[in-house]
Amino acid sequence: MRVLGIETSCDETAIAIYDTTRGLLANQIHSQTDVHACYGGVVPELAARDHVRKLPLLFRAALIEANLRRDQINAIGYTAGPGLQGALMTGAAFAKGLARALQCPALGVHHLEGHVLAPLLEEERPQFPFLAVLVSGGHTQLIAVKALGDYALLGESIDDAVGEAFDKSAKLMGLGYPGGAALSQLAQRGRRDAIRFPRPMIDRPGLDFSFSGLKTAVALAIAAGKDHADIAASFEQAVIDTLAIKIGRALEQTGYRHVVLAGGVAANRPLRLRLKEMMDERGGQVFYPPPILCTDNAAMIALVAALRLERGERDAAAGFEVRPRWPLVSLSHLSSR
Repeated sequence: MRVLGIETSCDETAIAIYDTTRGLLANQIHSQTDVHACYGGVVPELAARDHVRKLPLLFRAALIEANLRRDQINAIGYTAGPGLQGALMTGAAFAKGLARALQCPALGVHHLEGHVLAPLLEEERPQFPFLAVLVSGGHTQLIAVKALGDYALLGESIDDAVGEAFDKSAKLMGLGYPGGAALSQLAQRGRRDAIRFPRPMIDRPGLDFSFSGLKTAVALAIAAGKDHADIAASFEQAVIDTLAIKIGRALEQTGYRHVVLAGGVAANRPLRLRLKEMMDERGGQVFYPPPILCTDNAAMIALVAALRLERGERDAAAGFEVRPRWPLVSLSHLSSR
C-alpha cells in the first residue's frame, strides 16, 4: 500500500509517500521560516495562505521523487491536529479533495502520534512498550507508549515547552527567529559550567516540567553582562540535566528499557549523547529519527496513516474535522479496535 502523507499543522508544508513494502519513497518539506521571521513568530493567516500555495507544488515534486503516477496512490493521511486551525484546514481540504479525485480512502492523523512513532521509519526500531520523550516548540511530554494507539501521559511542562524556552532565550540574546538552533550553535563556544542555572522541579515528586523560570534566569544573566556563549552553554546544560533526571525517574516508574526521543529538540546533539550514555549505563537503548524527521514532516504522518489504515480505520466519506487541541491520550481507546 502506498500512502500519501500531508503535514500542515504549523509553519512547514510537507508531503511524503510511504510504501508499506518499500519504505519511504518521497519526502518533500517546505519551511516558512522566511515568511514569519520578520514578525518574530508564526502568523497563522500567513501560514495557511502559504500552505495553499505550496501543497500542489510539493505533491507534484513528491510524485516525481517517487517515480509514481497519481493513480498509483492507494490512500492519503493528513494531519488533523493539534495545530493552527487554518493551517490544519488547508491540508485536510487538500487531502479530502485529492482522495475524492483518486477514489481512495483518507485518514486524519494525530500530529504528536507521528512524532512518537517516527523512529519506526528507521531500520533499527524500538519495540513496544517504550518511553517517548516528546520535546518540541509546543510540547514537552513523557509518554508511556504501550502499543499503537495506547498511550499514557506521565508528565509534561506546566508552562513553556523546551523548544519554546530555547527560542525565547535566543530572542533575549538577539539571535533572531527561530533561535533554538542558533542558541545551540552558540553554546558550542561556551562553558557549560560557567553559570549555575536552576534545574527546575527536580526536587519535587512527579514527572512534570517547568522551563519558564530558566528564561528569567537567562534574562538576569544577560543583564549582569555575562558572556552570551557561556549563557547559551549553561542554559542548554540545565535543560539537558533536567530532562535526563525526569527521564530516569520515568524509566524507574515504568521499567521500560527503550526510549524514543522525538520532536524538533530531538535534533540537539548534546541531548542525544546524554541520553545514549544514560541508556548504555542502564542496559537499554535510545532511538531517534534523523534530523530531517525530527521537525514537522509528512513522512511520519504517512507512516501512522498506513499503520491505522491497515487496521481498517477510515475517515467518514464526506467532510472532515480538524482539532487544534487534541490530547494524544484520547487515542488510547482505539488500541482495542
